[in-house]
Amino acid sequence: MIGELTFAQIQQVLFSQVVGRIGCFADNKIYVVPVTFVYDGKDIYVHSKEGLKITMMRKNPNVCFEVDVMENMANWRSVIVWGRYEELKTEVAYKKGMKILSDRLSPLITSYTAQVGIDLSMAPLKVERQKKAIAYRIKIKESTGKFEKN
Repeated sequence: MIGELTFAQIQQVLFSQVVGRIGCFADNKIYVVPVTFVYDGKDIYVHSKEGLKITMMRKNPNVCFEVDVMENMANWRSVIVWGRYEELKTEVAYKKGMKILSDRLSPLITSYTAQVGIDLSMAPLKVERQKKAIAYRIKIKESTGKFEKN
């Protein structure tokens, strides 16, 4: 059975997940990229380095955001959000956003020393230390959700 999620079910999906995909559009190009996020009941908070998605969202702040929960191919929930990119530029807004992110994500981060079997010879050589860290939120304007339950 395929159906639509209620508002409460959409909220549950957004609260329960920490990886979603942002879709943005600028310069006649569509770009979809996974991000780590936190939903606070009103907005979606994200932190990343400057790059293509930040450049595109600065040009066109209207974005789409998708998150899903996949149990298997016949049992899933998917949420789509349309909203507006808003960079957290003031020190107060940046700190508030980073606290929201840190409070939710810190317990999920595994320390490097706890990871087993990492082959450092296969690590990427490009390191993006020079790029500025950006905190932003997506101000949600509209959302919808679908599910399949078998």
